[in-house]
Amino acid sequence: MLVLVAPGQGAQTPGFLTPWLELPGAADRVAAWSDTIGLDLAHYGTKADADEIRDTAVAQPLLVAAGILSAAALGDMLPGAVAGHSVGEITAASFAGVLDDTAALTLVRKRGLAMAEAAAITETGMSALLGGDPEVTVPHLEKLGLTPANVNGAGQIVAAGTLEQLAALNEDKPEGVRKVVALKVAGAFHTHHMAPAVDKLAAAAQQLTPADPKVTYVSNRDGQAVASGAEIVERLVGQVANPVRWDLCMRTFQELGVTALLEVCPGGTLTGLAKRALPGVQTLALKTPDDLDAARELIAEHA
Repeated sequence: MLVLVAPGQGAQTPGFLTPWLELPGAADRVAAWSDTIGLDLAHYGTKADADEIRDTAVAQPLLVAAGILSAAALGDMLPGAVAGHSVGEITAASFAGVLDDTAALTLVRKRGLAMAEAAAITETGMSALLGGDPEVTVPHLEKLGLTPANVNGAGQIVAAGTLEQLAALNEDKPEGVRKVVALKVAGAFHTHHMAPAVDKLAAAAQQLTPADPKVTYVSNRDGQAVASGAEIVERLVGQVANPVRWDLCMRTFQELGVTALLEVCPGGTLTGLAKRALPGVQTLALKTPDDLDAARELIAEHA
């Protein structure tokens, strides 16, 4: 069984969209999305520097657009399940037919703006902890006032909080943690710091007409498969202020019988986690259109 996944914020790099816009019809499609949401996606995906695309209001719609565009380049396909990490959940909702492309881009634009506004209230950030035992790491983070905002499995937890709290973490790492890496994000996402964004996103969600998913949709909240489009949207709203449980998502993939995992552009992060947490499962990350032929072969074998 093939699982199709979409990465979250921090996966973006300068110019990553450039080769994808050379595919037939891609530039026109991205231009239409840009007009709809009032953001020049082509500019930010090809010419903007790392600081510009670190902006939450830019990064989130850019990632969703790239994920939808790269998945479309694969042609018609029916994965066994879909999931996304954080903002990638909106990309996954598009894969599953819960939201059409325009609705997904419109929602993520509002999500990015609301979360950027919430992040501006207090200087906050996120850092990945590599290694360690969650039973040791989580209490240590809470002692420092930090939130385990992403429990990613494969020996990785992402801490979120104020810059002062993250600085304290660098000086006082939990036992067993090999390394602490600051992430390319502009706020403490999936924590109480994002609470102001929830109401704005809830208002935006009221304008949507979601469909039930055509394939199994696995939620970040608890790793459960969700069969109702309305419930998926409800979860998307609340998830901005709640921890991402990617470890539980991967556990569900195993229970569903995953044999291959394909990560859309800009792929790499989730396949890396899967290689460590899902031994024996084939993985492939779409980085450029050069990866499409290998992806089609994976789909033919596992979808």
